[in-house]
Amino acid sequence: MTSGKDDGERLAHLRVAAMRPSLEAIGRFDPARAKARFLESFTPDETLRIEASGQLVGFFVLRTRADHLYLDHLYVLPDIQGRGIGTHVVRDAKKKATALKLPLRLIALKGSAANDFYTSHGFKLKGSSEFDNAYEWAAGQAAKI
Repeated sequence: MTSGKDDGERLAHLRVAAMRPSLEAIGRFDPARAKARFLESFTPDETLRIEASGQLVGFFVLRTRADHLYLDHLYVLPDIQGRGIGTHVVRDAKKKATALKLPLRLIALKGSAANDFYTSHGFKLKGSSEFDNAYEWAAGQAAKI
């Protein structure tokens, strides 16, 4: 379900909850900063809500660029993680990337469990910055779709 313009605050809080363990682990947990970073780029018509039993449990943003698809956000509430929701989102994004003949790119916070999640789904490390790792998946580079 596509997000509405009034969802920004709720999604920002969900993002903070999902990122908290990773940000605390590297000593960078600042809920106000994490919320503001999300709201600065929040685009309701590109944001898809993930619901289970009528409750918001996560969201993701898949942006189409000229030369790639960009999985800009994928957050699932911590107590819901590990149930295959993220895997489902990634599989669907890979299918779309394959159909469009584009690579799928994303970034993950260094030290986050998300790094292992993405590499287990065939993403290859393409670069790093001070706080993030950049990953890419392209059809044909890995067997998992």
